[in-house]
Amino acid sequence: MEVIMMPLLGGILIGLASAILLKFLGRIAGISGIFESTLSKFKVENAWRYLFILGLIIGGVIMKLAAPSFFDYSFEASPVKIIIAGLLVGYGTRLGGGCTSGHGVCGIPRFSTRSILGTIIFMLTGILTVYIEGLIS
Repeated sequence: MEVIMMPLLGGILIGLASAILLKFLGRIAGISGIFESTLSKFKVENAWRYLFILGLIIGGVIMKLAAPSFFDYSFEASPVKIIIAGLLVGYGTRLGGGCTSGHGVCGIPRFSTRSILGTIIFMLTGILTVYIEGLIS
């Protein structure tokens, strides 16, 4: 039962946090955009962004302490491949005008055509990448 409930609870919390951010600050919870703005010089008007990122980090630490078994995995790829993959994802989110959280979690519920198409492309690209990786391995 826990295997089903944890992702469901996580999804509910993500949706709730996104709705609260939109309702009270009028902002979309697009992680790449929020993170990008924290890389520039500190600005008081960006305080909510720093707190948002801090909350993501603290949430991860709490989850690691509460359910360490969720983190029992290893990567077969080298650290260099993982870093390159992360940089490509970051570049892709900026090129695509946002990430899966902004488009998928916040854009689709607002019936944004751009977000719906973006999410379809994200998903198809991910599926294709996994398929090609399976052929290569």
